[in-house]
Amino acid sequence: MKKTDLMTMTAAIALAASSCAAPEKTTDEGPIIGRQEVTVENGRMTPETLWAMGRIGSSSTSPDGKRIAYTVSYYSVKENKGHTVIYVMNADGSDNKLLTTAAASESDPAWIKNGSKLAFLTGGQIWEMNPDGSERRQLSELEGGVDGFRFSPDESKVLFVSQVKYGERTADKYPDLDKASGKIIDDLMYKHWDEWVETIPHPFVASFDGNSIGEATDILKDEPYESPMKPFGGMEQLAWSPASDKIAYTCRKKTGLAYAVSTDSDIYLYDLATGKTENLCKLDAKDKNMGYDVNPQFSPDGKFIAWQSMEHDGYESDLNRLYVLDLEKKEKFNAASAFKTNVDTYIWNPASDGFYLIGTWHGTTQIYRLGLNDWKEDKAPVKITDGLHDYGSIAWGGDKLVATRHSMSQADEIYSVPTEFEGEYAEATQLTAENKHIYDKLEMGRVEERWIKTTDGKDMLVWVVYPPQFDAKKKYPALLFCEGGPQSPLSQFWSYRWNFQIMAANDYIVVAPCRRGMPGFGPEWNEAISGDYGGQCMKDYLTAIDEVAKEPFVDKDRLGCVGASFGGFSVYWLAGHHDKRFKAFIAHDGIFNMEMQYLETEEKWFANWDMGGAYWDKNNATAQRTFANSPHRFVDKWDTPILCIHGEKDYRILANQAMAAFDAAKMRGIPAELLIFPDENHWVLKPQNGVLWQRAFFRWLDRWLKPQE
Repeated sequence: MKKTDLMTMTAAIALAASSCAAPEKTTDEGPIIGRQEVTVENGRMTPETLWAMGRIGSSSTSPDGKRIAYTVSYYSVKENKGHTVIYVMNADGSDNKLLTTAAASESDPAWIKNGSKLAFLTGGQIWEMNPDGSERRQLSELEGGVDGFRFSPDESKVLFVSQVKYGERTADKYPDLDKASGKIIDDLMYKHWDEWVETIPHPFVASFDGNSIGEATDILKDEPYESPMKPFGGMEQLAWSPASDKIAYTCRKKTGLAYAVSTDSDIYLYDLATGKTENLCKLDAKDKNMGYDVNPQFSPDGKFIAWQSMEHDGYESDLNRLYVLDLEKKEKFNAASAFKTNVDTYIWNPASDGFYLIGTWHGTTQIYRLGLNDWKEDKAPVKITDGLHDYGSIAWGGDKLVATRHSMSQADEIYSVPTEFEGEYAEATQLTAENKHIYDKLEMGRVEERWIKTTDGKDMLVWVVYPPQFDAKKKYPALLFCEGGPQSPLSQFWSYRWNFQIMAANDYIVVAPCRRGMPGFGPEWNEAISGDYGGQCMKDYLTAIDEVAKEPFVDKDRLGCVGASFGGFSVYWLAGHHDKRFKAFIAHDGIFNMEMQYLETEEKWFANWDMGGAYWDKNNATAQRTFANSPHRFVDKWDTPILCIHGEKDYRILANQAMAAFDAAKMRGIPAELLIFPDENHWVLKPQNGVLWQRAFFRWLDRWLKPQE
């Protein structure tokens, strides 16, 4: 690559950034950020291309199944913010109309009043409008605002989530120091994900007369517990009974240290008439299910309630099962006992005698059908979709399923999936084409599925992504991608940051192994990583890159290694063990010093399970092996340039981990850079920070992996 004058490069980058902004309407509240246009050269994806794409969110089908409301989020790099809007289309994808015309975001569309109105959220309150966007009217004036809502089936009430104060603040102790910024802390879970925990979500229920929402009742009044659970829980963790007389909710009724070391959440049933609450997961003393129990759903006939359930306390990546409780008999069973992977999401069928669910197997995430009685015969769910893609969500839309689907080559779009079909698999119909105007300008790289033998003789799936216009007669640099999680699937995912197609567009071959510790290959494969971070999973990484590097079109002298979270840990670890394979490393939000991570992270159950225990427990062989393999112990063997990236609002893995790794590299005389985001968490969410991330990422790789001309 030719060396470019810095001023020329800066001007070119500025031009590229400005070219992606579509003309925006301006209101008193500011510009309306809508669908973006972008200039694409030579069919190659750029950071600006990614940020110009609309991102499809939630959807809702009208009661008659004829219309679908859904959301899209657009982003402006210039304004450095996003805007969520609501569309409505016919169930076949025709007559697609934008309803949002204001600068304020609108989200969470839900059909009410027999489909004559759409309820939605804007400005933290519940509103309604006609399906054409007219006659907007505010329904709620709730103190503290609304995070999410669901109307009862008879629409006489509304269930919503709002934040309530948690704990005692400094000003409560010392009213005369109301401007003091210090926080007095006396227990754990004082921080979570990216916030100091000063509020928690509570579910409220209020009456609705068709015109306005009445006074609300806090279902967890005076209880210091979250529902939904932070940091990612939403309305899927609560459910109305079909008779509108009960509410099921997810809650971990623990605080402080007990909360920090436990994943033992339960499903509770709240009776609106009596105000009494029953724990459905601990109906008798024999019930030893101590892991996550989440996301309840009543059967349409009201006879059953189902939820997702994990067995072991403290193991957040345990097998996610589908439990069903007969509400009359009080009998509970695992309906998917023959399913050897996670039930990622599910819905009841209209007849209340089975489910449609989503699960990952061998690198793709598909839709499955499961009869309620199949558990008695230990029958596995039947896969009804297939292909090189992942389904992300499913819901009923008349007599079909409405689903979101994505792949390594396409962001989420909405599809219709028939439940009655000829042949082995259902043929899905694409309903939206949100980013077609951008995809039409792009050339995507080929995605290849490979199976290779590991050092212990197992078969491992490795995704290989090739550059656009790939020429097998040329030699390309290659990147080993290290997945995070650690126990998250490396399936056909689409990311707006860790995007394989933009890596390929920069003429890198991407090697992405489904190493030990990933779901979709059976529980044994998934569980193999716990307590063994520096073990077989690292051998799997090296096997994958070594195997692909044998190809004549791969330059084995220009290999890079990149990853985030556990992937960032992997980069730091491999930096001390790679035996000169790699010429450049990039670690994002990775663990560098495991002893510090054990005490710094907020969710102690994760550290206890995955690391095997505390580093001071000298009699714990698993823990001692873990901490002996901490990346910081092998800095003396570092010999390769490294870029360390981190967000200072990341309370899962603190930013001092990257700072320490960077300092260690510099003190060893190794070329290194540090990219710190003071306002980002474990992810990078702001548009300009996202573009900066991509530019720093490829500038670093190009510097070390592409020959200078």
